[in-house]
Amino acid sequence: MPDVQANGIELYHETLGDPAAPPLLLVMGLGAQLIDWPQEFCEQLAGRGFFVVRFDNRDSGLSATRPEWGVPDVRAIVAGDRSTVPYLLGDLARDAAGLLDALGLRRVHVVGASMGGMIAQQLTIDHPERVASLCSIMSTTGERSVGRATPEAAAVLGRPPAPDRATAVAAAVSAARIIGSPGFPAAEEELLRRAEAKYDRSYNPLGTLRQYAAIIASPDRTAGLRGVTVPTVVVHGADDPLITVTGGEATAAAVPGAELVVIDGMGHDLPRALWPRIIDALAANARRGVIDRPSLH
Repeated sequence: MPDVQANGIELYHETLGDPAAPPLLLVMGLGAQLIDWPQEFCEQLAGRGFFVVRFDNRDSGLSATRPEWGVPDVRAIVAGDRSTVPYLLGDLARDAAGLLDALGLRRVHVVGASMGGMIAQQLTIDHPERVASLCSIMSTTGERSVGRATPEAAAVLGRPPAPDRATAVAAAVSAARIIGSPGFPAAEEELLRRAEAKYDRSYNPLGTLRQYAAIIASPDRTAGLRGVTVPTVVVHGADDPLITVTGGEATAAAVPGAELVVIDGMGHDLPRALWPRIIDALAANARRGVIDRPSLH
């Protein structure tokens, strides 16, 4: 079944590849869904010998979203009042660990993008026994002075919810163009296809707001990252306007022995032309991680 109980909530997941192969957990970002890991990208990972697991974080896609989690007051949170914060990145990391429990996976390679990179980092810090290797893509440490978005990219996060499908799809295409890779621009029809697929599968702007609250309310991970001992690679676009490259640089600097891969022309997305380079980097890093007993069963 694609739905499992994890950390007390329902998470939707999909798997691809040989269940006997080393498991690789993919964690996506703010307001993203498991389909933001493209099917062909996942197929290529499976072709490299991984058992690929992708899932919807809580408050996105087909995973749990609950009215009792409320409406966060972002201005109050920024000012230091955390009373409307429903959960933190640590809770999302516990969700991921709970998913591994439900799937019977003792230890996995973890790959996270954007907020997913933050969750992957937190999972590695809080549950080191579950992580064999870490790949953090276009993410940051939680230190507020690094990875700061450009004004244009920050404005994308502040857009109000769309009143209808057409407006939501148009806004998503516009946002993708603003934060995407200037050196590897996606075709307009591809951006439209993705935006329509995401809206039709799930549209949850309040869930995205709650995830954003989790990001801004969660503590700096730098000190915790200094204790990470598993093989780590940090991939970041030199031209990322949403989480600028200083976020990736700080992440790599914090983790002892981490490799930093900065890609010219890459923004805040996963351009098809860069899949070979990204997959090469994460696969080489994973080969340095050991999974003695991948299953709990």
